[in-house]
Order: sequence, then structure tokens, then C-alpha cells
Amino acid sequence: MITALAGGVGAARLLAGVVQVVPPSEVTAVVNTGDDTVLHGLHISPDLDTVLYTLANVVDPETGWGRAGETWRVMDGLRRLGGVTWFNLGDQDLATHCYRTQRLAEGASLSEVTAELVRAFEVGVRLLPVTEDTLRTRVQLAGGPEVGFQEYFVRLRHEVATDGIRFEGADSARPAPGVLPGLEDADTIVVCPSNPVVSIGPLLAVAGISDVLRRRRDRTVGVSPIVAGRALKGPAGRLLVEGGFESSVVGVARFYREWLGTLVIDEADRTLAPAVEDQGVRCVVAPTIMSDAEHAAALARVVLDAAG
Repeated sequence: MITALAGGVGAARLLAGVVQVVPPSEVTAVVNTGDDTVLHGLHISPDLDTVLYTLANVVDPETGWGRAGETWRVMDGLRRLGGVTWFNLGDQDLATHCYRTQRLAEGASLSEVTAELVRAFEVGVRLLPVTEDTLRTRVQLAGGPEVGFQEYFVRLRHEVATDGIRFEGADSARPAPGVLPGLEDADTIVVCPSNPVVSIGPLLAVAGISDVLRRRRDRTVGVSPIVAGRALKGPAGRLLVEGGFESSVVGVARFYREWLGTLVIDEADRTLAPAVEDQGVRCVVAPTIMSDAEHAAALARVVLDAAG
């Protein structure tokens, strides 16, 4: 059994590779909900949906998020009315959010709704929100206000400096049903190539998860989201630096070293392997850029082999 800690696009691509290597029924993904937001009265779970759409083969291949073949009539209508359109939601994507919001209002938990969506999209992987409680990533802008993650990431295009990140609700957030047993019972725990600060960070903030990871350190393998000093997508490099870490595979190893046993880094960073191991983290060098399904499957094999 494999349990993965997952954020958005990078995690989704690696998971799509994993299910080419092992049966989907043997895979559990614990997914970040710190990015969740409410917009137009709808509960939106961006990371859960990105993983869901990718594994269902309906994701937009150009962006890595949203639905392929989308239409945008609702957004066009909102734009004409002067509504909020900085967070672009396609019509098919809106159907997912409408369904989630309806079921939550009827009393279903986020885990139950996610399981229903998994069945509807015929995804064999077990998807778990990290928590059913409120957990929200908040970003303190340098010299400015604190904003929600989506405002920082989408509206401001993560182009502004930050003075800190906090996870609102983390003090009282409990792991969703199945999360801790999934980590305890896994043969291998995979840390996907997601943003360490704002994708994996919220998972670590939920009570009990870091403790399990420390106990399972020897069975925990991560993939660096930083290649040759830069994030392949998003602000991971900038946020690491603003948090006092290097934007490098060494910075990733230092960020994770208390609970990560092995880190897979790209061939471009081969010369940094000794510095990674100086952090107390075993290092494996392999191609990590998932340019297509074949490369994603190859990386998945490396990750699973690294855990023995």
C-alpha cells in the first residue's frame, strides 16, 4: 500500500505515474485543503480537484488544472455583470463545486463528498482531504495586508514578496478519517513534488501527521519540486527563500529532514547529492521532469524502488 502527501499539479502528475506502476486500489492520496476557498457561494477545493481530474484523464493538459474542453459562459456572464472573475472557473468545473457545496449543505462531510466524486469520475485511487475541519493558508504580504492563498496565488499571481505564512485553523484541525491509518499502515509514504511551504506545510500542521511521519521516516520518500535552483511551476522557490531556506534541493532536504528518509532529485542537481545527504537525508538521482505519461511512470518506479 502506498500513501502519498499531495498538493496540486506536480502531485497529480506523479500520482498518474504511480497508477501505471501499481494498481490504483493500492494508492491513497492525502490532499492539501489549505488552498480551499469559498467563491460565488461555492466551496472550491483546488488541489483535490486537480488530483481528481488528472487521475480521471479529464484535466486540461495545457494548464494541468481545470477541465479539458471547457466552456466559459458563466464567467463571461459574470464579467458582463461586473462580478468577481479573477478566479477563472469553467462551466464543467463549476458543476463540481456546485455538487460539493450542495452535499456539504446537506450535512455530508468533505471526505464523503470527495469519495462520491471519486466514484462519479471512476478514479480508483482513494482520495482523502487532509482534514474535514477548516484549514486555510494565509499569506502575509511584505509591507501589506494578510490575504488568502488564492488571492496571493491567482489574483496577485504570486509576484509579491511575503513576510510569513500561517495555517488558520491548524490548532484545532483533526486529520480526516483514514488519514493517520493510511500513513501508519503504508508500505511506502510518498511526498509528491508539491510546494513544500504551502502544499505540504498545511498537511504537517494538522495534529498527528508529523508525529507519524517521524516514526515512518525510513519508509518516506520525497521528490524535490526544485530543479536546478528553480521551481518547475509556482512560487515554491521564492517561498523557500522567504522562509529562510535555499531555493535548491538542499533547501528542500533541510525543510523536510526531520521526517523524510530519502529525497529523489533531478539529474541537473547531481553535484548537490552530497550536500543533500549532509542534511541527513538519503539522496537518489534520477530524471524528475514529468513531461509525459512515460516519464511520470518512470519517476514513480524510481520513487517506489527507493523505498525498497
